[in-house]
Amino acid sequence: MKLEDYFDFYSANDIRLKGHRVGIENILDYYLEGYTPEEINGNLPSLSLEEIHATITYYLHNRPQIDTYLADLTEDREQRYQEFYVNPPAIVRKLQAEMARRVTKKR
Repeated sequence: MKLEDYFDFYSANDIRLKGHRVGIENILDYYLEGYTPEEINGNLPSLSLEEIHATITYYLHNRPQIDTYLADLTEDREQRYQEFYVNPPAIVRKLQAEMARRVTKKR
């Protein structure tokens, strides 16, 4: 089995473990924080140790590309957060207004 056979490459910004909805970034975030494969497995029990080791090995063999992949994901998440913060959906604005009303009412 080739290392790439463990993954589904949906797009340049979406690599997941085959048969799971888990992206490689979920495993690698733990790994880069210093978690062992066994600790990662404790946090992501639906994955086998083999899948976790395969992801780490894939990262180590493709570090420059995967570091770019992870940085792009982080940048995309931050951009979406900023967009949400500046222009939240109507339901969020409604909840914020209700919370402000309740705080004002208590004073």
